[in-house]
Amino acid sequence: MLVVMAAGATAEQIAAVCAEISAMGFVAHPMPGPTRTAIGITGNRGPIEQAERIARMPAVAELIRVTAPYKLVSREFREAATVVRVAGVPIGGPTVTIIGGPCTVESREQTLAVAHSVAAAGATILRGGAFKPRTSPYAFHGLGETGLQILAEARAATGLPIVTEVLDTETLPLVAEYADMLQIGARNMQNYSLLRAIGRSNKPVLLKRSFAATVQDLLLAAEYLLDAGNTQVVLCERGIRSFDDSSRFTLDLGAVPIIKQLSHLPVIVDPSHASGRWEQVVPMARAAIAAGADGLIVEVHDNPAFAVCDGRQSLVPERFEVMMAQIRRVAAALDRDLTPQP
Repeated sequence: MLVVMAAGATAEQIAAVCAEISAMGFVAHPMPGPTRTAIGITGNRGPIEQAERIARMPAVAELIRVTAPYKLVSREFREAATVVRVAGVPIGGPTVTIIGGPCTVESREQTLAVAHSVAAAGATILRGGAFKPRTSPYAFHGLGETGLQILAEARAATGLPIVTEVLDTETLPLVAEYADMLQIGARNMQNYSLLRAIGRSNKPVLLKRSFAATVQDLLLAAEYLLDAGNTQVVLCERGIRSFDDSSRFTLDLGAVPIIKQLSHLPVIVDPSHASGRWEQVVPMARAAIAAGADGLIVEVHDNPAFAVCDGRQSLVPERFEVMMAQIRRVAAALDRDLTPQP
């Protein structure tokens, strides 16, 4: 349920409504808006029988029932689009944010070279994996804390904030020490203990859609994060499994406008993992921006033939520059621009 306060509601009146909601055994989520404050209610398992108690309180303008199974992430709950800020870099709103970097931190030299190249091309956030979930136990699983230290050095050298993946609750505190944004990978989208733990952090979160998840599954996973207290969540479409084997996954670009209709959270697209082939990355990146995505996360490697992970889908820096020029023109056609660098 959503409690809409009157435009002139005072801080004391809003606090009184929140206190009444807590006294009823529920959780209050005040959301200040440009003209009035809304207060979301969670924790109820069905209709709130005592809702009239709240409706009669001073400065309460309206009660709205939220019908979606996900409450906090829904447009019913919050009409205005959320803008997530990663060390000052916005994701969502009028601009398009580009995240670029290697799939995996392999070495200091490789990571710094790629970081400088994506920064020069106009990317505003650096990606890179220090802990890597791999299908095979014998594959390269990342450099761990050494990789995080290299990412921190790349951030200092370029000024770009970093996003990197968290594998489990055990390594979460370590990753949170270094990262500006925590990534929850597709394999962990429904790892509920991890979602709750990251939800209790104060770090922005990038939540990737699992390759077998519906849009509702993704939104409910995001609900865990917001319910635990973290409102700085970005959703990512990265391709789903289908019968077609012509690409690694099938990029579900139709999900982008659907999610933006259902949820106030920003949505970005990962054309690298979806296609699995560098030749498809740039066309899919253009299409993602045309579909309304708030940004992209793209894999870049200075020597993909020798990459230890996902070299086949990585762009070399020169192709990344071409992609940036093309998506800038696509964004301009939609009256958007690329997010300026910090």
